[in-house]
Amino acid sequence: MYNKTTLDNGIRVITYNMPEMNSVSFGIWINAGSRNEEAGQKGIAHLLEHMVFKGSRNYSGRRIKESLEGAGGALNASTSEELTCYFVKIPAEFQRLAVQIISDMALYPLIEEAELAKEKGVIIEEIKMYRDLPQVFVYDLMDSLLWPEHPLGINVAGTEETVAAINRQQLFAFRDQFYDPANIVITAAGRVNHDPLLKELNGIFKAVKKQEAAGCLEFKGRQEKIQVKIMDKPTEQSHLVIGFHGLSRGDPKRYKLSLLNIILGGNMSSRLFNEVREDRGLAYEIGSAVKRFKDTGAFLVHAGIDNKKVTEAIEVILKQIYGIKKDLVSDDELKRAKDFYIGQLKMALEDTLDHMVWLGEPEVTMGRTFTPEEVYAEISRINAADLRGVAGDIFVKDGLNIALIGPLKSREKEISGCAERTGS
Repeated sequence: MYNKTTLDNGIRVITYNMPEMNSVSFGIWINAGSRNEEAGQKGIAHLLEHMVFKGSRNYSGRRIKESLEGAGGALNASTSEELTCYFVKIPAEFQRLAVQIISDMALYPLIEEAELAKEKGVIIEEIKMYRDLPQVFVYDLMDSLLWPEHPLGINVAGTEETVAAINRQQLFAFRDQFYDPANIVITAAGRVNHDPLLKELNGIFKAVKKQEAAGCLEFKGRQEKIQVKIMDKPTEQSHLVIGFHGLSRGDPKRYKLSLLNIILGGNMSSRLFNEVREDRGLAYEIGSAVKRFKDTGAFLVHAGIDNKKVTEAIEVILKQIYGIKKDLVSDDELKRAKDFYIGQLKMALEDTLDHMVWLGEPEVTMGRTFTPEEVYAEISRINAADLRGVAGDIFVKDGLNIALIGPLKSREKEISGCAERTGS
């Protein structure tokens, strides 16, 4: 189903031909992100990703954008805690152009001093903007609780101080250290033929030499008590995240946690949506999510709550979370969760960009790809007892974390008391 070839220098190339499509999506994945950064260089991976768009050896920043967008394409990139990806979706007849441009960007960015100074200013404004958005910044508070004194506990963009201090030489050093063939995966999905693309990539990437691939700082912390962090701010509603330590990317129970997430807060028919929003009217926005990393993870519940009903909402949410450890979910609820998971995956994989991501992310982080059929089989084998088991592993009272932003200066003791007395 998928074609995979490893180039002589170790770069992996994976393609999936979707001949019925009119587009192709192409991505260059780097197994490095913000958790690979040193303390004084927080935000360097994200800054490097931005600078790649400012011009490369063969293309000016303006030509990069005009060439790809002028062909109907969409170019972008992303930096996360563990990954950087440069990607483009474009009509299939312009595939060669897209490959040449995005490869040149990733391999040979110019990083000119004047452009660097401007882009550092842009990112510092981005950091300020997110700090002004409590529904976003509350996740930074949660990360600092889950992963204290670790790169995972600091925002991917870094801080104003660290970004301002990064220089051109440090950016090149970071690139040289982590943009190593062992850390690079190239994926393409859509109307694409493997062998011609491979020939093109061999010519472009043969100059990239193998070296010792650098790693990242492992997380070895252990939480032993409930933690609450409140930022007092005169907002119209309180922004809440409840978090527990979760599972790593490759944990055998990861699909069980995915179904548990759907049942608790993954859609509008979930328990939390029905109980907190529909039945009690405590929040407009309520949901849950799963984060996974190489060696750790998190299960998160997020909500925007009436300032006067914060304690009541936390109590209701925790009762739902702890309650799922005690009673088996019904057959109907489990079936709906499985059908939702599989249905969402099937629809996503119809898109060439989503399929390119499906190929790249597990390969660059776990060293392998998965077929949809493998995942469907894993999902079909899960039963209600499995969900109760993983809930028992994760929803441990001493592992509870609560982050809040709102006009709550005088209520920290009340909120902490609620967390202590509600279920277990």
